[in-house]
Amino acid sequence: MVKKRISNREARSIAQVRMERLLDLALVEVREGCIERSRRYVTLARRISMRTNTPMLKDRPYCRECMAALLPGINCQVRLRSDRVVMRCLSCGAVRRAPYLKEKRGERDEQGKEEGTDRQGQRA
Repeated sequence: MVKKRISNREARSIAQVRMERLLDLALVEVREGCIERSRRYVTLARRISMRTNTPMLKDRPYCRECMAALLPGINCQVRLRSDRVVMRCLSCGAVRRAPYLKEKRGERDEQGKEEGTDRQGQRA
């Protein structure tokens, strides 16, 4: 009997669900203190991601050097700089920087509205 082949779209949706579950389990293991199991879950999620050509979830950070799920205050340090967020893994020391321009832009727009000017600096 011939096995039915699933489409790429179905495979990606299944992969998203499984990756989400694995990364949630990784965060639970970090909270309990089992970093090795957390690394294993993140590694499995990355393998699924690469096999199905699906991007990793952006809302669940992990260290790209040691594959540990990052949880601020437990195994990573978060610092806000002038134009970026700096996350440092406490187990391997790797640094991850992410810009936060959208928030800055939002503050700038709100300040402009308060002063009575629009985005280009013209009086409204």
